[in-house]
Amino acid sequence: MKLDNVLAGYIPGSRGKDGLALAVLLRDQAHGRLTVAAVQPPAWSPPGPARADLSAWRAYLEEQADATLAQARELAGEDADYVVHTNKGSGRGLVELARKRGADVVVIGSAPRGGRDRITVGSTADQLLHSSSVPVLLAPRGYGDKPPAAFDRLTVGYRRGPGCDAAVRDAARAAVSLGVPLRLVTLVISSARRAKVEEEMLVRLRDQSAADLRTVARGPRRRLPVEVEVLEGRNVAQALGTTSWLPGEMIICASSNTGPLRRVFLGDTSIKIVRASTCPVMILTRET
Repeated sequence: MKLDNVLAGYIPGSRGKDGLALAVLLRDQAHGRLTVAAVQPPAWSPPGPARADLSAWRAYLEEQADATLAQARELAGEDADYVVHTNKGSGRGLVELARKRGADVVVIGSAPRGGRDRITVGSTADQLLHSSSVPVLLAPRGYGDKPPAAFDRLTVGYRRGPGCDAAVRDAARAAVSLGVPLRLVTLVISSARRAKVEEEMLVRLRDQSAADLRTVARGPRRRLPVEVEVLEGRNVAQALGTTSWLPGEMIICASSNTGPLRRVFLGDTSIKIVRASTCPVMILTRET
């Protein structure tokens, strides 16, 4: 997985600030380049007398786009490309632009209605997380207020299967590019009340998960430090809360195996991780 060409979708306000702060951090640590995009709706062509308003509407859109990118430039500086792209849907527009500019990853912030330090999937993220041909990186709400100085570690949510094996290989390459260690975690979800037979099954699942992690960790271990952990809880949020998270942490998840090849497609477990995480989450494309 390459991180040389970062595309950030920007809108005025905290959401744009959060995503742009994360994109700048990724660009700087990967020594790559950054494109900041404002996606605006197309100028419609009204019939009859209303057609005279078309030029005024176009001027308004241009003015709004210029103001949006001026705000982004104040945050990210001059070491970036600033572009305007037209599409009815902001997420679909970013998908088109990523393909057009050969981006390696698309970065956006959380939808505004969620809690602080949490990621809420809005319409833009939903479009990206079900159709992007490159990985999608989501910033938690408030990330731009005090971003970390650097990435500290990449954590992969691992579940046995070819899709996650490919994700581990991609994450290992990303960790080398960023100069950070790699951690592999598997989530074991258990009910609050369980019978003896369920307890025995849980023990076997826990042991098998630990064995899977040790096996998959042997691949990238030669090139970078790799930690492995089994996280257990009654739900995904509780399981994630049983371990420590560094200020510069990033979680990486594989796409669902039911999605199309070379596309991001968010599965049930991954969406739960996105909603429970307090750090940025990257969803990879399906490779196998």
